[in-house]
Amino acid sequence: MPGTKEIRVKIKSVQNTRKITKAMEMVAASKMRKAQERMRHARPYGEKIRNVAAHMSHANPEYRHPFLVERDTVKRIGMILITTDKGLCGGLNTNVQRLALSKYKEWQGQGEEMDACCIGNKGFGFMQRLGANVLSHVVQLGDRPQMDKLIGAVKVMLDAYTKDRFDRLTLFYTRFINTMKQEPVMEQLLPLSGERLGAPTGSWDYLYEPDAKVVLDQVLTRYIEAIIFQAVSDNMASEQSARMVAMKAASDNAETLIDELTLVYNKNRQAGITKEISEIVGGAAAV
Repeated sequence: MPGTKEIRVKIKSVQNTRKITKAMEMVAASKMRKAQERMRHARPYGEKIRNVAAHMSHANPEYRHPFLVERDTVKRIGMILITTDKGLCGGLNTNVQRLALSKYKEWQGQGEEMDACCIGNKGFGFMQRLGANVLSHVVQLGDRPQMDKLIGAVKVMLDAYTKDRFDRLTLFYTRFINTMKQEPVMEQLLPLSGERLGAPTGSWDYLYEPDAKVVLDQVLTRYIEAIIFQAVSDNMASEQSARMVAMKAASDNAETLIDELTLVYNKNRQAGITKEISEIVGGAAAV
């Protein structure tokens, strides 16, 4: 059994750790509320541009945009993986990486090749260790999603799809359900399917200025960027929620460990006192 000094040092160490995890829990709770507000504020814009894109995709103009055309065969797939820059958020990154890895191996087994875009440091490191071909990446996003940081990496993937470098573009991220539940999901970004766009209510007639190609290219590109921005917002809200829950669990575990160590310390100290009393009594009796 360790001595009382060693136990006292260990208790002090766990107490210091608990202070850190408690502080991180409170910070994550504050950031989580702000992240949820940003996520909710971004949804009306995403819904409106989805509505416009749905009407335009069903308008049947003289020009059919490449984003709307289904490829006959799929030989190469693009992957956009959204993760966090930092850890200490439970199994958030592990779950979405596990989903991406399972799909990666499944597509490899079908003879398909992959190109990747990584948003977040954890996903970038994961894809590098996997040996994937990373076309673009962006890290150090901070606590607030900013479109100007994302647009460069996203444009690389959209240009590659337009130039037929790959035949399908998929998105992996963690969807925010509630504070206690976050769900890793995979969505097909391109080609845009009717399920993603939805069926428009009624039909709209359009006059394209200067022409259908320019207008559709701008609208559909903004739509894809809005989807990715919304996914990043969801992922950030999920990150702060998962970190808050993980730090609360760590604080509770530290408190339990402190109680157990305190009990061992008291028993050890009581045993030492009892031993000293026995030695005194024994010495007195011998005299």
